[in-house]
Amino acid sequence: MTIALTIGAIIIAAIIIILIIAAMKPDHFSVSRTARINAPPEQIFPLINDLKAFLKWSPFEKDPDVKRTFTGPESGPGQVYVFDGNRNVGAGDVAIIDATPNSRVGMKLKMTRPMACNNDVTFTLSPNGGATDVTWAMSGPQPYMAKVMSTVINCDKMVGKMFGEGFDKLKTLVEK
Repeated sequence: MTIALTIGAIIIAAIIIILIIAAMKPDHFSVSRTARINAPPEQIFPLINDLKAFLKWSPFEKDPDVKRTFTGPESGPGQVYVFDGNRNVGAGDVAIIDATPNSRVGMKLKMTRPMACNNDVTFTLSPNGGATDVTWAMSGPQPYMAKVMSTVINCDKMVGKMFGEGFDKLKTLVEK
């Protein structure tokens, strides 16, 4: 009985510590990664500024049965991609909110499941000799449950890995 109480007390103490650490985390998160792609910005920009083209290299397209709807223009600001997939994909929408040709694309990501979010996504293209440095950044509010999750799981590493997968696919498309 004493061993069970000791184990229970340790578990409760660990949970309390995690909750306290989570409470001290910032209310905002930011993740970004940069990759050098051996192509000029003019070749890369159309694959980011068109959400239909974005699907060709997005690391988040992991459900072949996802329901997809596109609205707005063929590309650029106002184009919206609504998705509803399995538990690995979730449901929500992505909208292009601003774009500067061959330089920057700003998006808004709103998820309804598995966890609600309202995040900003930005792609910045910087020429570097004959190549382009592409920065993919995501930021947004970090509610308490996300703080708890990020205390136990390294979300920066997890999302950064996904960005890396996307960059690998994008490189394959443009560096042919």
